[in-house]
Amino acid sequence: MAKKQGINIVPLGDRVVVRRESAEETTAGGIVLPDAAQDKPQRGEVVAVGDGYVKSDGEKIALTVQDGDKVIFSSYAGEEIQIGDEELLLLRESDILATF
Repeated sequence: MAKKQGINIVPLGDRVVVRRESAEETTAGGIVLPDAAQDKPQRGEVVAVGDGYVKSDGEKIALTVQDGDKVIFSSYAGEEIQIGDEELLLLRESDILATF
């Protein structure tokens, strides 16, 4: 469960809530990029994880990522959600490509 400033969110099953890293506002050469030209990063920090998924035989498998993990995910993965004034990403664990 993610708790920040009184906001609670509990992902279900194999879902993971990720806070996306902020986009680069300037290039390496110092050019300032407008909002429309900024690419959304495919990296973020795990804020909350679900309790796992259930196999066909009824066995529950826990997720491999944990709160606080830094992750890389697919570019079009998940759903963007607005919780309070914060924009988060709700995605399946299978959409996460790597941790670092």
